[in-house]
Amino acid sequence: MQTAFQLDHVVILVNDLAAAIEDYAALGFTVTPGGEHERLQTHNALIAFADDSYLELIAFKGRPIPPTLKRPKQVSAQQVSAAKRSLVECRILPWGDAGEGLVDFALLPPAIEQAIDMARQRGLTLDGPLPGHRLRPDSRLVSWQFGFPDGFDLPFLCADVTPRSLRVPAGTARHHANGATGIMNIVVAVADLDTSLTRYRALLGVEPQQGLSFPLPEARTVDFALSSTIITLATPAGRRSALNDELTARGEGPYALRLRTSNATRAGKLDPTRTHGARLELSAQSDRF
Repeated sequence: MQTAFQLDHVVILVNDLAAAIEDYAALGFTVTPGGEHERLQTHNALIAFADDSYLELIAFKGRPIPPTLKRPKQVSAQQVSAAKRSLVECRILPWGDAGEGLVDFALLPPAIEQAIDMARQRGLTLDGPLPGHRLRPDSRLVSWQFGFPDGFDLPFLCADVTPRSLRVPAGTARHHANGATGIMNIVVAVADLDTSLTRYRALLGVEPQQGLSFPLPEARTVDFALSSTIITLATPAGRRSALNDELTARGEGPYALRLRTSNATRAGKLDPTRTHGARLELSAQSDRF
């Protein structure tokens, strides 16, 4: 059974936005300047796909990111109060402690207030809706609303206030030389599969499925089907694996992406030096779950 949620975007933290734009362009992606988040002192660029999802390349302005550090497992209301920060800041600022690579992802709910209310009724701690915005290079203000869970095993919610066409590039911006058309599969590293499974049930309101995604060596997995993307929760089956190393070094959160491509000759894993540490793979359209 598929949910009404869609994958909205996946966040890739980079140290130098200009360099990342150049590298992703060299990999065959069309990269569109996004704008600035004034309060957070970040700026971004977007790689939009035909399935209406996108990759967000984001960098902190004037702030070099440190070597890989672990994301916090949870962000509590007490931590927010003590730090005198907004909930938005407490979710996003820890990205800078994770090092370059995949740091977060967002779902687009059909109606954000209803999605938050229903998730709470099912026992999930979820804050929002909260306001967000950025200023585009053409000086147009783009606005949306957030919903934030209390841990990085879950995605945050992002729903448009201004027209979605202002936030997500369309037209030729969605045409890529490498044939990429969308995000087929996002793998999320979780410390406890049973705990995160319960939390995803509460967020999405549906049951998981098995065997939808590609096999992941040395891992226990379970899948949730969205409209055009599979979310795979993965926990290490042993101590010696890249997945276990990821959890130890970076904490829970997005681990790898498989992108659809209409060009089978471009299928394969992308150079991590060009992707700035993000595990990305292009898979041919004929590769089905």
